[in-house]
Amino acid sequence: MTIDPQSFPPLDTSKAHPARVYDWLLGGKDNYPVDEAVGEQLPPEAKDAARQNRAFMHRASAWLAEQGVDQFLDIGTGIPTKPNLHQIVQDITPTAKVVYTDNDPIVLRHAEALLVSRSEGATDYIQADVRRPQDIVQHARHILDFSRPIALSLIALMHFIPDEQDAHGIVRNLVETLPSGSYLVLSHASSDLYPELSAQVTAEYAKGGIQLGFRTRAEVRRFFDGLDLVTPGLVTATEWFTSAETPAPEGSGIYAGVARVL
Repeated sequence: MTIDPQSFPPLDTSKAHPARVYDWLLGGKDNYPVDEAVGEQLPPEAKDAARQNRAFMHRASAWLAEQGVDQFLDIGTGIPTKPNLHQIVQDITPTAKVVYTDNDPIVLRHAEALLVSRSEGATDYIQADVRRPQDIVQHARHILDFSRPIALSLIALMHFIPDEQDAHGIVRNLVETLPSGSYLVLSHASSDLYPELSAQVTAEYAKGGIQLGFRTRAEVRRFFDGLDLVTPGLVTATEWFTSAETPAPEGSGIYAGVARVL
């Protein structure tokens, strides 16, 4: 796939966007003053959370590739930050196929970086919104084989979908398209681990025009209903490890889990 610059939708740099705020939190340069303004008002722990979340994605993706999963659907991709998901999994399984999706036009502008696949594998990019899951799946079927296991990656995405937009229903609809042996990889900001910080972050994002729906552990656990959570279960991002090696304890306000589709 080649990105045609003529097809770029217009950028709205008057409003902050979650992908660009996240880029700022990670120390990236692909954001605008309106995004930086939101980021600067967030507590210092927000940068830690972004880093911890990214590290969880790296570990979970590598573990899945080691289990033999060679197809990935990553929704809410964000602005490319090396190593990207396909670089991690194709280092382990060169033939892996990865489909990326995001709804921010600036991510589309950087999507060429997401499409530099190993020759043995493949990557693709969809400009789409998770609130229209049928559009994503329809396009992804051109690249991914939905008769074989697929890893659905929803990293720090669903807390941008409030309850009134049926966040749990969206995930359920996506998971229902996956065959047995597939996986859901999900991380989600908590409302109950550090309530005061969560309230502060939610308020600052709201000032920037971004609505958040942070959730309790029980509410995040609902995303995994009917699935088989792999060890260590639903834990914080810094606690999610599948090997005997674990880092020094570090607090995190992000829940994370990986579950198998039965």
